[in-house]
Amino acid sequence: MTMLSNYQQHATWYDYLELCKPRVVALMIITIIVGMFLATPGFVPLDILILGNLGIALCAGSAASINHVIDQRLDALMKRTENRPIVQGRVKTPHAIIFAILLGVTGTAILVLYINPLTAWLTLASLLGYAFVYTIFLKRTTPQNIVIGGLAGAAPPLLGWTAVTNTIDPHALLLVLIIFAWTPPHFWALAINRKADYAKVNIPMLPITHGNHYTRLHILLYTLILFSVSLLPFASNMSGAIYLLGAVILGLGFIYWAIRLMITKSDDDALQMFKYSIIYLFALFVILLADHYFPIHINIGA
Repeated sequence: MTMLSNYQQHATWYDYLELCKPRVVALMIITIIVGMFLATPGFVPLDILILGNLGIALCAGSAASINHVIDQRLDALMKRTENRPIVQGRVKTPHAIIFAILLGVTGTAILVLYINPLTAWLTLASLLGYAFVYTIFLKRTTPQNIVIGGLAGAAPPLLGWTAVTNTIDPHALLLVLIIFAWTPPHFWALAINRKADYAKVNIPMLPITHGNHYTRLHILLYTLILFSVSLLPFASNMSGAIYLLGAVILGLGFIYWAIRLMITKSDDDALQMFKYSIIYLFALFVILLADHYFPIHINIGA
């Protein structure tokens, strides 16, 4: 199908939803909600729960839409992204830009007016960090793009926490640290599986610049770091035995996939590890939330 015929297609609501990367945003919302509930011993006020998540989600959708606009030429060459709405002409670039601006402005306004300015500013910083600093600069210039740019993607639980308390709490930063440590093995596993795609568009992902063996080794090292970091909520008395048990089991599962990837050197195993990493993060935060309301504390000194 030619580009001219592509642009004759009409966009649907689903095409605009796809611009927002809804599966990524859905995982973000889980971590936001957990951050909110961990910030209070009781129940999160309903207005903060609804409007806080709405505002942050709209800003996240804005960042994702900007990413679609900036990366459209690369997306057209990559098999994983060749069917995205802008690439296929279902959404025109000017419309996507207007859509992204509307989402960002609306989301920021909701946070400023109904939540608090601190959450609004932190969310805006995350939006700009992902949409511009990562997408335009880091992604195209350094194999450490995922490591450095991961900070923007690690912010959601902190945003949820600040939405409730209007403060930056050290425990909230622990949650950020967990996602920050999770991001490299998560994305590098996908990068190994999609190495040909990234090579085609000259994106300096780690498997391209340093090879698969080096990347698999770093996946294992970061997985071990993640395992250690994931125990910090228990070590800092933020959580109890339920979380400790869940973090250890899930972490050992992550380590299993990292070791298996080192041994088999299989692209299919890289993809399976990527899928497991999503389950891992979702389950870890759900268990952390369950532990918050049903704590079982261990007296280590007894």
